[in-house]
Amino acid sequence: MKAYALSIPAVLLLEPRVFEDERGFFYESYNQQVFDEAVGEPVTFVQDNHSRSVKGTLRGLHYQLPPHPQGKLVRVTLGEVFDVAVDIRRGSPTFGQWVGETLSAGNRRQLWIPSGFAHGFVVTTDVAELQYKCTDFYAPDYERSIRWDDADLDIDWPLDGDPLISAKDAQAEIFRNAKVFNS
Repeated sequence: MKAYALSIPAVLLLEPRVFEDERGFFYESYNQQVFDEAVGEPVTFVQDNHSRSVKGTLRGLHYQLPPHPQGKLVRVTLGEVFDVAVDIRRGSPTFGQWVGETLSAGNRRQLWIPSGFAHGFVVTTDVAELQYKCTDFYAPDYERSIRWDDADLDIDWPLDGDPLISAKDAQAEIFRNAKVFNS
């Protein structure tokens, strides 16, 4: 596996080594030792999630506050998404900045989004399935979201028209009013 730091160095793009031939392919999607080395510290995952969404669905920007922050290791196993991480660590030199990457079943890339970041994605194919590992359990009392279309964040979502969003995401906080991490 190769790991690449993005413009926000805490967020990593991971590319597995894939073995393909006429029979199909094989790759190691996760190896604790290799992952910890890439991240530079031991990480424990406690929950795996799987979501399926149709084209134009935009989910996010979601996060959980301490004492239940979640780091996420995200991959796409069907279709394609544009995946986004927003730095919400007050005091960070990249506070309020975002990075986005195309993740797909075809490119097999994964995105490591540590705690202290809001996460969201938009589906760019007819359907997409995401699987992601989380470093803490879902804790609804600590769950928060920031508006996907916040003008201060100015995320360049690849959209053809208005996205499909949940009622909860439609009522998310704007960035400047959101509870964030104090780093």
